Amino acid sequence: MLLNAFILFVAAISGGVLNMFIPEQKGSGFRLSLVFAGSYLFSITIVHLIPELYAYGHDAFHISVLILAGFFLQQFLEYFTSGIEHGHLHHKDKQHHHTRLSALTVVVALSLHAFLEGTLITNPVNHAIHSQNSTLLMGILLHKIPAAYALMSVVTCQLKSRQKAALLLLFFAFASPAGLFLSDVTYRNQLITDQTFVILVALVSGGFLHISTTIVFESSPQHAFGIRRFSVAVIGALAAIISEYLLK
Repeated sequence: MLLNAFILFVAAISGGVLNMFIPEQKGSGFRLSLVFAGSYLFSITIVHLIPELYAYGHDAFHISVLILAGFFLQQFLEYFTSGIEHGHLHHKDKQHHHTRLSALTVVVALSLHAFLEGTLITNPVNHAIHSQNSTLLMGILLHKIPAAYALMSVVTCQLKSRQKAALLLLFFAFASPAGLFLSDVTYRNQLITDQTFVILVALVSGGFLHISTTIVFESSPQHAFGIRRFSVAVIGALAAIISEYLLK
Protein backbone atom coordinates (compact mmCIF):
# COMPACT_ATOMS: atom_id res chain seq x y z
CA MET A 1 0.00 0.00 0.00
CA LEU A 2 2.77 2.41 0.87
CA LEU A 3 4.50 1.72 -2.43
CA ASN A 4 1.31 2.35 -4.42
CA ALA A 5 0.70 5.58 -2.52
CA PHE A 6 4.24 6.71 -3.23
CA ILE A 7 3.89 5.88 -6.93
CA LEU A 8 0.64 7.84 -7.20
CA PHE A 9 2.20 10.83 -5.46
CA VAL A 10 5.36 10.80 -7.58
CA ALA A 11 3.36 10.47 -10.81
CA ALA A 12 1.38 13.63 -10.06
CA ILE A 13 4.48 15.57 -9.04
CA SER A 14 6.36 14.36 -12.13
CA GLY A 15 3.63 15.57 -14.47
CA GLY A 16 3.66 19.01 -12.87
CA VAL A 17 7.45 19.29 -12.87
CA LEU A 18 7.54 18.25 -16.52
CA ASN A 19 5.42 21.29 -17.34
CA MET A 20 8.14 23.53 -15.93
CA PHE A 21 10.68 22.20 -18.42
CA ILE A 22 8.36 21.59 -21.38
CA PRO A 23 5.57 24.19 -21.06
CA GLU A 24 4.16 23.57 -24.55
CA GLN A 25 2.42 20.41 -25.77
CA LYS A 26 3.77 20.02 -29.28
CA GLY A 27 4.10 17.27 -31.82
CA SER A 28 2.04 14.27 -32.80
CA GLY A 29 4.03 12.07 -30.43
CA PHE A 30 2.41 13.68 -27.39
CA ARG A 31 -1.07 13.33 -28.86
CA LEU A 32 -0.47 9.69 -29.77
CA SER A 33 0.72 8.97 -26.24
CA LEU A 34 -2.59 10.36 -24.97
CA VAL A 35 -4.46 8.05 -27.36
CA PHE A 36 -2.53 5.09 -25.96
CA ALA A 37 -3.26 6.17 -22.37
CA GLY A 38 -6.95 6.70 -23.07
CA SER A 39 -7.32 3.38 -24.83
CA TYR A 40 -5.47 1.57 -22.03
CA LEU A 41 -7.67 3.18 -19.35
CA PHE A 42 -10.84 2.40 -21.32
CA SER A 43 -9.81 -1.23 -21.77
CA ILE A 44 -8.88 -1.70 -18.10
CA THR A 45 -12.30 -0.35 -17.15
CA ILE A 46 -13.99 -2.81 -19.51
CA VAL A 47 -11.92 -5.93 -18.78
CA HIS A 48 -11.02 -5.33 -15.11
CA LEU A 49 -13.31 -3.02 -13.15
CA ILE A 50 -16.75 -3.64 -14.66
CA PRO A 51 -16.51 -7.48 -14.76
CA GLU A 52 -15.44 -7.49 -11.11
CA LEU A 53 -18.40 -5.34 -10.16
CA TYR A 54 -20.84 -7.78 -11.76
CA ALA A 55 -18.99 -10.86 -10.46
CA TYR A 56 -19.09 -9.53 -6.90
CA GLY A 57 -22.69 -10.69 -6.67
CA HIS A 58 -24.69 -7.46 -6.50
CA ASP A 59 -27.69 -6.50 -8.56
CA ALA A 60 -26.61 -5.96 -12.17
CA PHE A 61 -29.23 -3.30 -12.90
CA HIS A 62 -28.21 -1.15 -9.94
CA ILE A 63 -24.55 -1.48 -10.85
CA SER A 64 -25.31 -0.38 -14.42
CA VAL A 65 -27.21 2.65 -13.16
CA LEU A 66 -24.32 3.58 -10.87
CA ILE A 67 -21.82 3.30 -13.73
CA LEU A 68 -24.05 5.57 -15.80
CA ALA A 69 -24.30 7.98 -12.86
CA GLY A 70 -20.50 8.01 -12.62
CA PHE A 71 -20.29 8.88 -16.30
CA PHE A 72 -22.48 11.95 -15.82
CA LEU A 73 -20.83 12.84 -12.51
CA GLN A 74 -17.56 13.12 -14.39
CA GLN A 75 -19.28 15.32 -16.97
CA PHE A 76 -20.43 17.57 -14.11
CA LEU A 77 -16.94 17.73 -12.59
CA GLU A 78 -15.58 18.80 -15.96
CA TYR A 79 -17.62 21.99 -15.69
CA PHE A 80 -15.13 22.98 -13.00
CA THR A 81 -12.01 21.41 -14.52
CA SER A 82 -12.77 21.91 -18.25
CA GLY A 83 -11.29 18.51 -18.94
CA ILE A 84 -7.83 18.82 -17.39
CA GLU A 85 -8.21 15.09 -16.65
CA HIS A 86 -7.69 14.51 -20.36
CA GLY A 87 -4.19 15.96 -20.25
CA HIS A 88 -4.55 18.32 -23.20
CA LEU A 89 -5.85 21.87 -23.50
CA HIS A 90 -6.19 22.71 -27.15
CA HIS A 91 -9.63 24.31 -27.27
CA LYS A 92 -9.72 28.08 -26.97
CA ASP A 93 -13.17 28.08 -25.41
CA LYS A 94 -11.89 25.84 -22.62
CA GLN A 95 -8.95 28.13 -22.03
CA HIS A 96 -11.32 31.07 -21.68
CA HIS A 97 -13.52 29.01 -19.37
CA HIS A 98 -10.54 28.46 -17.07
CA THR A 99 -10.13 32.21 -16.64
CA ARG A 100 -13.65 32.37 -15.16
CA LEU A 101 -12.89 29.73 -12.55
CA SER A 102 -10.47 30.11 -9.68
CA ALA A 103 -7.37 27.95 -9.60
CA LEU A 104 -8.53 26.57 -6.25
CA THR A 105 -11.87 25.47 -7.71
CA VAL A 106 -10.11 23.63 -10.52
CA VAL A 107 -7.72 21.89 -8.13
CA VAL A 108 -10.46 20.87 -5.68
CA ALA A 109 -12.62 19.36 -8.45
CA LEU A 110 -9.66 17.53 -9.96
CA SER A 111 -8.51 16.33 -6.54
CA LEU A 112 -11.96 14.91 -5.81
CA HIS A 113 -11.65 12.75 -8.89
CA ALA A 114 -8.10 11.76 -7.90
CA PHE A 115 -9.26 10.90 -4.37
CA LEU A 116 -11.91 8.53 -5.74
CA GLU A 117 -9.28 6.94 -7.99
CA GLY A 118 -7.13 6.22 -4.98
CA THR A 119 -9.92 4.29 -3.27
CA LEU A 120 -9.80 1.70 -6.06
CA ILE A 121 -6.25 0.51 -5.41
CA THR A 122 -6.95 -1.26 -2.11
CA ASN A 123 -10.65 -1.77 -2.76
CA PRO A 124 -12.04 -5.13 -1.58
CA VAL A 125 -14.12 -5.37 -4.75
CA ASN A 126 -10.90 -5.62 -6.74
CA HIS A 127 -9.32 -8.07 -4.30
CA ALA A 128 -12.36 -10.33 -4.39
CA ILE A 129 -11.25 -11.75 -7.73
CA HIS A 130 -7.81 -10.40 -8.58
CA SER A 131 -4.94 -10.29 -6.14
CA GLN A 132 -3.04 -7.86 -8.36
CA ASN A 133 -4.02 -4.26 -9.12
CA SER A 134 -0.96 -3.45 -11.23
CA THR A 135 -2.95 -3.01 -14.45
CA LEU A 136 -5.43 -0.69 -12.75
CA LEU A 137 -2.61 1.31 -11.17
CA MET A 138 -0.93 1.67 -14.56
CA GLY A 139 -4.17 2.90 -16.12
CA ILE A 140 -4.50 5.56 -13.42
CA LEU A 141 -0.88 6.65 -13.82
CA LEU A 142 -1.18 6.96 -17.60
CA HIS A 143 -3.79 9.66 -17.28
CA LYS A 144 -2.63 11.17 -13.97
CA ILE A 145 0.72 12.35 -15.37
CA PRO A 146 -0.75 14.34 -18.30
CA ALA A 147 -3.53 15.59 -16.01
CA ALA A 148 -0.94 16.98 -13.59
CA TYR A 149 0.90 18.51 -16.54
CA ALA A 150 -2.24 20.29 -17.72
CA LEU A 151 -3.14 21.33 -14.17
CA MET A 152 0.23 22.98 -13.64
CA SER A 153 -0.16 24.81 -16.94
CA VAL A 154 -3.57 26.19 -15.98
CA VAL A 155 -2.85 27.25 -12.38
CA THR A 156 0.49 28.79 -13.31
CA CYS A 157 -1.25 30.87 -15.96
CA GLN A 158 -3.96 31.97 -13.52
CA LEU A 159 -1.80 32.65 -10.47
CA LYS A 160 1.21 34.06 -12.34
CA SER A 161 3.38 32.29 -9.79
CA ARG A 162 5.07 28.92 -10.03
CA GLN A 163 5.51 28.80 -6.26
CA LYS A 164 1.76 29.11 -5.62
CA ALA A 165 1.03 26.71 -8.48
CA ALA A 166 3.45 24.19 -6.93
CA LEU A 167 1.51 24.29 -3.64
CA LEU A 168 -1.73 23.47 -5.45
CA LEU A 169 0.04 20.71 -7.36
CA LEU A 170 1.16 19.28 -4.02
CA PHE A 171 -2.45 19.30 -2.79
CA PHE A 172 -3.52 17.42 -5.93
CA ALA A 173 -0.64 14.94 -5.58
CA PHE A 174 -1.78 13.96 -2.07
CA ALA A 175 -5.39 13.33 -3.16
CA SER A 176 -5.01 9.81 -4.56
CA PRO A 177 -2.78 8.55 -1.71
CA ALA A 178 -5.32 10.00 0.74
CA GLY A 179 -8.12 8.07 -0.97
CA LEU A 180 -6.02 4.92 -0.87
CA PHE A 181 -5.24 5.20 2.85
CA LEU A 182 -8.75 6.21 3.86
CA SER A 183 -10.39 3.34 1.97
CA ASP A 184 -7.96 0.85 3.49
CA VAL A 185 -8.38 2.12 7.06
CA THR A 186 -12.17 2.37 6.92
CA TYR A 187 -12.56 -1.09 5.44
CA ARG A 188 -10.13 -2.80 7.82
CA ASN A 189 -11.92 -1.23 10.77
CA GLN A 190 -15.34 -2.10 9.31
CA LEU A 191 -16.36 1.54 9.21
CA ILE A 192 -17.69 1.15 5.68
CA THR A 193 -19.55 -1.69 4.01
CA ASP A 194 -18.81 -3.71 0.88
CA GLN A 195 -21.90 -2.18 -0.70
CA THR A 196 -20.47 1.30 -0.27
CA PHE A 197 -17.28 0.20 -1.98
CA VAL A 198 -19.31 -1.22 -4.86
CA ILE A 199 -20.97 2.18 -5.26
CA LEU A 200 -17.58 3.93 -5.30
CA VAL A 201 -16.09 1.52 -7.84
CA ALA A 202 -19.13 1.80 -10.11
CA LEU A 203 -19.07 5.61 -9.99
CA VAL A 204 -15.34 5.77 -10.73
CA SER A 205 -15.75 3.20 -13.53
CA GLY A 206 -18.31 5.45 -15.18
CA GLY A 207 -15.94 8.39 -14.78
CA PHE A 208 -13.13 6.38 -16.37
CA LEU A 209 -15.35 5.60 -19.36
CA HIS A 210 -16.00 9.31 -19.86
CA ILE A 211 -12.36 10.35 -19.43
CA SER A 212 -10.87 7.59 -21.57
CA THR A 213 -13.21 7.97 -24.53
CA THR A 214 -12.75 11.75 -24.47
CA ILE A 215 -8.96 11.33 -24.44
CA VAL A 216 -9.06 9.03 -27.45
CA PHE A 217 -11.41 11.10 -29.58
CA GLU A 218 -10.23 14.60 -28.57
CA SER A 219 -6.52 13.91 -28.93
CA SER A 220 -6.24 15.86 -32.17
CA PRO A 221 -7.67 19.03 -33.72
CA GLN A 222 -10.98 18.59 -35.55
CA HIS A 223 -11.24 15.20 -33.81
CA ALA A 224 -9.54 13.54 -36.78
CA PHE A 225 -8.93 9.85 -36.16
CA GLY A 226 -6.64 8.44 -38.84
CA ILE A 227 -4.95 5.10 -39.19
CA ARG A 228 -2.06 6.06 -36.87
CA ARG A 229 -4.34 6.99 -34.00
CA PHE A 230 -6.48 3.95 -34.64
CA SER A 231 -3.40 1.71 -34.55
CA VAL A 232 -2.14 3.29 -31.33
CA ALA A 233 -5.59 2.90 -29.75
CA VAL A 234 -5.64 -0.80 -30.66
CA ILE A 235 -2.12 -1.24 -29.25
CA GLY A 236 -3.19 0.44 -26.00
CA ALA A 237 -6.20 -1.87 -25.73
CA LEU A 238 -4.09 -4.95 -26.45
CA ALA A 239 -1.52 -3.88 -23.85
CA ALA A 240 -4.27 -3.65 -21.24
CA ILE A 241 -5.74 -7.01 -22.19
CA ILE A 242 -2.36 -8.77 -22.19
CA SER A 243 -1.26 -7.28 -18.87
CA GLU A 244 -4.58 -8.15 -17.27
CA TYR A 245 -4.37 -11.73 -18.57
CA LEU A 246 -0.79 -12.21 -17.37
CA LEU A 247 -1.57 -10.88 -13.89
CA LYS A 248 -4.63 -13.04 -13.29
